[in-house]
Amino acid sequence: MRVGMLTGGGDCPGLNAVIRGAVRKGVTAHGHEFVGFRDGWRGPLEGDTMTLGIDEVRGILPRGGTILGSSRTNPFAIENGVERIKDNLAAAGCDALIAIGGEDTLGVATKLADLGVNVVGVPKTIDNDLSGTDFTFGFDTAVNIAMEAIDRLHTTAESHHRALVVEVMGRHAGWIALHSGLAGGANIILIPERPFDIDKVCAQVESRFATHYSPIIVVAEGATPLEGTMELVSGEKDAFGHVRLGGIGDRLAHEIEERTGREARAVVLGHIQRGGTPTAFDRWLATRFGLHAIQAVTDGEFGTMVALRGTEIVRVPLAEGTSELKVVRPELYEEVEVLFG
Repeated sequence: MRVGMLTGGGDCPGLNAVIRGAVRKGVTAHGHEFVGFRDGWRGPLEGDTMTLGIDEVRGILPRGGTILGSSRTNPFAIENGVERIKDNLAAAGCDALIAIGGEDTLGVATKLADLGVNVVGVPKTIDNDLSGTDFTFGFDTAVNIAMEAIDRLHTTAESHHRALVVEVMGRHAGWIALHSGLAGGANIILIPERPFDIDKVCAQVESRFATHYSPIIVVAEGATPLEGTMELVSGEKDAFGHVRLGGIGDRLAHEIEERTGREARAVVLGHIQRGGTPTAFDRWLATRFGLHAIQAVTDGEFGTMVALRGTEIVRVPLAEGTSELKVVRPELYEEVEVLFG
C-alpha cells in the first residue's frame, strides 16, 4: 500500500514524532510505501510531494515543527479543489491519506472522506480544543513554555512594582491559559469561555498591590470583555474565515494602567509556545498516534481519527473530532477562581 501524509494548520511540537511513528511502523511492519505532501492541503492540491521513508524520518523525534511543512490552505474555497486533490492522490499512487491537523485540517479530511477519499485523521492542536480526544500533542509543550515564562516574570513584576499581562494562545478555548496560569501562580486568568469584567480585573489588580505584591494576569488570545465594557479591534480573516487574533494583552495592559494608575506591561508569547522541541509527554502521545494511525490505514478503517481516551489510543469517527470544540467547563474555571486577586 502507498500512503500519503500531510500536516496542516499551525505547526506544533510533536508533528515529526507522528510522521516518524507512522513511517517506521508502516515500512517495517507492513511493507507500506509513503509519500509526503508539502504544506498541508496545498501539497495534494498542486501535486507537490517529497520522498518519505526511513532515512527521511531518522533523527526527527525531538525536532519541533514539521518536515512536511504546513499551511492553512482550504481546498473547498478553491475552484475544483476536491477534484484536483483526488487527481493528484491518484497520480502519486496513493491508496490512502493520513491527515495530521486541527479543526480546519480534519474538517477538510471529514468532507473528503464523505466524498470517497480514504482518509485517517490525527488530531493536532496546542489549544487542546478538539473533541473526541482527552489531549492533543503540542498542548503539554505549550503549557510548559508558558509556565516557565510566568515563573520568570514574577521576579520582574516584583522588582519593578508593575502588573504584567501574559498573552497566551487560545482562540476559542482557554486550556493553555488555565493550565499554565494555575501552574505558574498567576493572580488572574482570563479565558474565551468567560467574558471578563474589566472593572473586576482592575479591582483584583489593586487588591494584589495592596498586599505589597505585583499581579500577573494570564489572558488567552481569544478572551473578550463583557459587552460594552472595553472596546476591541477585530482583524483580517484567514482562508477558513477565522479572524487573526492578538492584541488583547496590550489592550488589557493599557486599560489596567489607565484605570488604576499602576504601571502595566504586556508580554505576548505568540509562536514561542509552539516552537522548539516537544516535551516527553508530547513525544509519547504523538508517536503513539502515528503508530495507531498507520494501523487504522492497514485495517482499512477510513473516515476515522485516532484519539486518546485515558491511557488508551482508540479510533473514533472523523466527524466526532470536529463536531464541536472542547472548551473549559464552568466548574473547572470556578475551581481556580478562588485564587484570583
